[in-house]
Amino acid sequence: MKIFESPFRSVRSASVLVGALAAVVFANSILNEFAYDDLHIITENTDVHALGTLPKAVSEPYWPGEFGRQLGLWRPVTTLYLDLQYAVSGENPTLYHVANVVGHAAVSVLVVLLLAELMSLPAAFLGGLIFAVHPVHVEAVANVIGIAEILSAVFFLWACLVHVRGPTTSRWPRALLIALLYALAFGAKESAVTLPGALFLLDAVRRRLGFAELKTYVRDRWRLYGALVVVAGALLWGRYEILGSIAHPFGPLGADLLDQIPRIWTLADVWSNYVRLWIFPLDLSSDYSPNVIPISLGWNAQNLVGLVLTLAILTMALVAWRRPAMDRGRDTGRAAAFGVVWFIITISPVANVVFLAGVMLAERTLYLPSVGLAAATGWLIVRLARVRPRTAVAVSVTAVALLSVRTWTRTPTWRDNLTVFGAMIGDYPQSGRSQWVIGDLYMNKKQVHRALVSYRIAVNILGTHYQLINSIARKLMALERYHSAKGLLLLAWREDPHIDVAPANLAVIASEQGDPHETERWCKTAISLGKNDSLCYHLLAWAYAREGRWDDASEARRQAIARGEGDYWQQWESLAFLEWHRGDTTAARAAFDSAEVKARATGRSAVERVDSLRGALLGAPQTPSR
Repeated sequence: MKIFESPFRSVRSASVLVGALAAVVFANSILNEFAYDDLHIITENTDVHALGTLPKAVSEPYWPGEFGRQLGLWRPVTTLYLDLQYAVSGENPTLYHVANVVGHAAVSVLVVLLLAELMSLPAAFLGGLIFAVHPVHVEAVANVIGIAEILSAVFFLWACLVHVRGPTTSRWPRALLIALLYALAFGAKESAVTLPGALFLLDAVRRRLGFAELKTYVRDRWRLYGALVVVAGALLWGRYEILGSIAHPFGPLGADLLDQIPRIWTLADVWSNYVRLWIFPLDLSSDYSPNVIPISLGWNAQNLVGLVLTLAILTMALVAWRRPAMDRGRDTGRAAAFGVVWFIITISPVANVVFLAGVMLAERTLYLPSVGLAAATGWLIVRLARVRPRTAVAVSVTAVALLSVRTWTRTPTWRDNLTVFGAMIGDYPQSGRSQWVIGDLYMNKKQVHRALVSYRIAVNILGTHYQLINSIARKLMALERYHSAKGLLLLAWREDPHIDVAPANLAVIASEQGDPHETERWCKTAISLGKNDSLCYHLLAWAYAREGRWDDASEARRQAIARGEGDYWQQWESLAFLEWHRGDTTAARAAFDSAEVKARATGRSAVERVDSLRGALLGAPQTPSR
């Protein structure tokens, strides 16, 4: 028995080589720190810092903070993973990056195993090699939160492999296993909702499925698709309950205009970039907002080329689909068609065709769809080898080498925030997001004038995007430039009066300016829109107290305490004052008792203050502080 067989003859050897190469080529990402969205999702997100907060974390939006619901992300499986990873690794980024590299190696192995069930082993091996080293995957692997793409792909491809290795008639054990893997993939990233379409595609490429055969097919597979429908329904219901909608409420940054004009003008340009990124991935970016991919207001040379290229690829795929069904022992033209259709199915949730997604294009979203492109590439190289074997070898070696070098050199650009933003600004200083970042950097250095210039440029490029306007307003609020901040927030409020972030921030400004009436107005508006956090009730209690509405103030303060402020002794102290003003001395004493208990964890000075203020119950009432 040979210790090592040719990867063109042994699935095991092919899988081992592809997995090892994937790990080696991405190994330098282990040196990276936390960068970009890692900071928001992991290091600044206290919900994933303790196992005790896990139930709360998985039942809330994936993105923490005020835009959690509006960004439309709920990924309970990824949140669970990050919570467990934090319990093991803390804030040591090395272990997170090791997990990403190992995960990518596992996905690469699954690509080989799946393709080997559909086409010849040489084609599957070559396709797996290209997938393993392709630089378009750097964003997903080198940035820690790319684990969402990797986890989802692992469960997605595993489900596909279980499916193709099973009989043509689905039985409950296999159907339920695939449904479980579907739940894990979908829970890791929402684009995995497309698994039923991918499973149907896998069946379609291996057998004839015309209208006449559909009745038999449904009879054979009804258990499988029934289980998948239940899983999809449960997770979509969960999204609606937690996010308030199923689809993405925010469109791509700076691309709200796509909701008002024919999208095909811009999407044709995006489609040409898909092809470019796969074939010639030299020019990569962490940002594809307007001015990197401009919003097109009509047909031009660039989007016409994209449209023609897309139509040509679809036509060739349709012709290739008419070839004999795919079989692991041979490479028919249907392999190329399979690759194109797989890409279309798996990219559809972020394609901005049916509804606007959160991005026009992001390299990380190509992770799972590129499995189809890898399959088509492997098939093309094998076809070339039949007529030009030496050329095919040269093409394969050169492609893998060049892609590996590009990946190795691209990975360090995700080392930390400075390198990510530095690369973004250096490569595309004209992009709206770059100008936004430049404005933030100036603002952090207290160079307000320069920051405002960059912000104006960003707004000119991206428009009055709700998140951008609120972000600038918050920066101005931190500098106590409330008048300017208020103007921006009122603009955001007029643009979209259904989102609670702007009114909540307007309430903060009103309270800082000492206006209880406006504070009450904006707090009530934010609460009516779903802003049920403690801050609004905290401000509302202050506003009621300033107006002498002690009953309302007491109730609002209790609501603030119930929503997370109960660990702060100052909240109980304020409640004691409010209860005393209401004339309920019993409730006031109980509140002071709670304040004293909480104050003990702070220190002796806090306890002394509580004791001193308790004595004020027998003296003249004092005005509660905010």
